[in-house]
This record gives sequence, C-alpha cells and structure tokens, in this order.
Amino acid sequence: MADLVIGIDIGTGSTKGVLSDTKGNVLYSEVVRHETSFPKPGWAEHDADAVWWSDVVKICRELATRAKGDVAGLCISGIGPVFLAADERGTPLRNAILYGVDTRSSKEIDELTERYGEETVLKKCGNGMTSQSVGPKIEWVKRNEPEVWAKTRRFLMAHTYCVFHLTGEYVLDHLAASMCEPLYSPFTNDWVDEWVEDICGDLPMPRLMWSNEIAGHITDNAARITGLRPGTPVAVGSVDAFVEALSVGVRQPGQVMLMYGSTMVAVQISDRALEGPSLWSCAGLLEGTSNLSGGMSTTGSLTTWISELTGLGYDELSELAAQSKPGSNGLIMLPYFSGERTPIADPDARGLLAGLNLTHKQGDIYRSALEATGFGSRHLLETIRNCGGQASEYWAVGGGTTGGLWPQIMSDIIGIKQYIPEVTIGASYGDALLAAMAAGCADETTVWNRAEREIVPNEDNLELYSEMFQTYLDLYPATAPMSHKLADIQRR
Repeated sequence: MADLVIGIDIGTGSTKGVLSDTKGNVLYSEVVRHETSFPKPGWAEHDADAVWWSDVVKICRELATRAKGDVAGLCISGIGPVFLAADERGTPLRNAILYGVDTRSSKEIDELTERYGEETVLKKCGNGMTSQSVGPKIEWVKRNEPEVWAKTRRFLMAHTYCVFHLTGEYVLDHLAASMCEPLYSPFTNDWVDEWVEDICGDLPMPRLMWSNEIAGHITDNAARITGLRPGTPVAVGSVDAFVEALSVGVRQPGQVMLMYGSTMVAVQISDRALEGPSLWSCAGLLEGTSNLSGGMSTTGSLTTWISELTGLGYDELSELAAQSKPGSNGLIMLPYFSGERTPIADPDARGLLAGLNLTHKQGDIYRSALEATGFGSRHLLETIRNCGGQASEYWAVGGGTTGGLWPQIMSDIIGIKQYIPEVTIGASYGDALLAAMAAGCADETTVWNRAEREIVPNEDNLELYSEMFQTYLDLYPATAPMSHKLADIQRR
C-alpha cells in the first residue's frame, strides 16, 4: 500500500510543496518563487499557466523523484477566492483576477448589492459583497472584456485550475464556492440559482464537492508531465488559509487560526453558518462544518514594503523595533495600504501613520506596522465575536510566527494566549493531510500537529494598548473621506 502523500499550496508570492508519509512526518519540502502582477492601482493578477501550473509541475517532479515508494494521493490549495476565465479545455483567456487585494470591481459590488438588496444578500450568503467576492469580479469581466466573456466556459481558481489539468474534472469545493458571493449560500450548501443565472448566464458551474473528497485521478498525460503515477487520486483542495487552519488541527467549533502571512487571516470554526455582514461566512473544508472568518489586506507585505524602503533586513528591523517602547513612542498606523477587506470592507481605504515627530526612528515605524497588525486583528476578532463566534483557543501559523516580537505584540494587543505548532510549513502540510484523507489513509479526526510553545500576553501593556486600540478605531472614520479622495487621485 502506498504510504506517501504530496501537498502543494499556491501562494501570492511562492508555491510550497511537501512530501509526507501518512503519519504526518515531513520527508521533503520544496519552494518555488513567482511574481504577482499589479498592472494598475487596485489590480492584482497571476498568469495561471506561468505561475500556478508551472510551479505545481516543478514541485511534483521534484517530490516524485524524492519519493521512495508510491504516492497515495495529492492535494492542492491556493490563494482565493480568485476568478480565472478559461475556455472549455481550461486554457486561460486572461490573467486570473486575485482575491480581495484586487479592488477593481467596487462599482460592480455596489450595483449588484442594489440590484439584489443588501439584506437579501446577507440572508442568503451570510455576508455582503466585498472586494473578496467573485460575483462582482465576473460582472467586471462581462462589462469590460466582453470578448473574453464570450469565450468563457470554465470558472476556475488556483487549485481547481490545477485539478482540471491533472484530472480533467471541473469541480469546486464548497468552502471556495461560499466565497463567491452572491453565487452560493452556506446555509443550503448550494448555488443560488437565480443569481448564478443573472450573473453567469449559460456558463457551466463546477460540480460542488468537499475538500477531502477525490476530484479525480491523474491522467496519463498529466502523469508524463508531473512524474506521478497515472491514476493517483487528487483531492478537491481549497483556499490556502483554511487548509492552513486544518494543518494545525483547527477544525472544532471555537478553535481559531491566525495566519501571519502577506495578509493576516483569522479563521474561526463553527458548527453552523453564521451571519457576518462585514466578514466571510463560509462552508467548511469538511462536511458538517462552517466557519466565520476575515482577512486584512496588508500585513506581511507591509513589513516587506518597509524593508525595501529602508534597505534594512527583517532581523535588523525587528531588533530596532524591540528597542522601541510598546505603543511605538506614540505612533499609530492604519495598515490599509491595499484598501482593507474585513471588517471595514473599504477598497478605497489607505494607509496612515499618525503621531510622527522628529524623534521617531526606523524602529518606531517598524514596530507601529507590527502593532497595526495587532490592532487590525483585534478589530477583526471582536467583530467575529459580536456575530456569534465563540472563541476558546487560538493557533498562530505562518512565517511571521518564527520571530518572537510580532506574535508577542499580537498577544499583548488582543489579550489572548496563542499556540505555536510544531510544524509550521503551512497550508501545504494541511494539503498533505487532505490527500491522506482522500486516499483513505487518514480520517476526519486525524490530527498531525501539536503545540511547540505558547505566547502569553504581557498584562503590563494591556492598558496602553487598549487606549491605542480605541484611537485606531477612531482614526479610520475620521480620515476615510480624505483617503477616498486620494485613492481617486491615484486611480486617475
């Protein structure tokens, strides 16, 4: 019996793969870097063939050569929700329009919300439409690129594009579908037929499945390209952040994952679909589960921006930030450098650094960026709680957890204990577990990961951070009109 599995995750800036045995022991990992295109302000795109498929093929071939035995299954996750318009053979007709960091469809969001009614959308979809929603992105393509839309016969995301080319199967998992507002309802776990017909017309919709089900099997042609065995089962997969939650065992109601990446994502598992007007009310990865989640648009990418701006590396910036006092010596930042997804759902929000004086140094500015992530995450988690999410346990994942400063700032600002898992590879590790489930080598109760350490909040900082958090909340409405004017100038 084959006792190896492969998990691959397509991220914003890189694709990661792991070869694991069916007990969760990682045998080998591989990373391929790639570029994200920003052709206009507010646009973010990937070339599906040059990025998604090319990366997956490279990683499959590398891991296949490392495998000492047969691979029992494969699973792929990816950034999402995204919209790739493709023809019947799955050939891309344009670059894929990425998730909420691509804000081009703001006009379509407003028009569709007015057409269907804000309350009606909320009742059917669990949340309103935002820059994260796929329905308005499709509407944008229909309006602005009619020649592309006329040829579109497949609606694909990063993971399902690869599944299609590996197996020939046209599928989409329930969780990713539930981020396609207003096309899907997490309350019925099915398409909203009248809105699908209105927006998508005669576009065939993908077959809905759960993430750990077998989408299909690797074809002879895909086997030649990837180096994997023909007939190897391929799981459906899903959106990366939610698969990363599974990778650390976050699957029970009350458990929360905080993902420190290019963006910050919070995933809270629930036993039923909840309404969250400014959040993401989603189906779960596994049948019978749901989640209420949200994500900030700019977190890790903000630290990258500061590093490039100053010419200093992350380690040096972290050392300087550690020398700055909690509260960054009276600096506070709004991290809306790419607009913001949740909970304010404002693609025209912009970044702000308030309180500057001539004594502030690079470390103060970098610390204020880390603290902005904490304030934004606290805002997000409090919004989830106000919508009925009852959190009992927090797991922190992603590259930002490897250093001690950022997670400690997060715990201090939010006032929570965070568990850091032993295996921090990310969503690709969760993909390997989904592959094992699909292949029958693991079940839905299987947990591979355990806590390596805990981050406990420093109560000495609670009062100051609570005061600054209120200032953070007040800054956005006070400055939003000016930010919107500047965003309009940037577009022009």
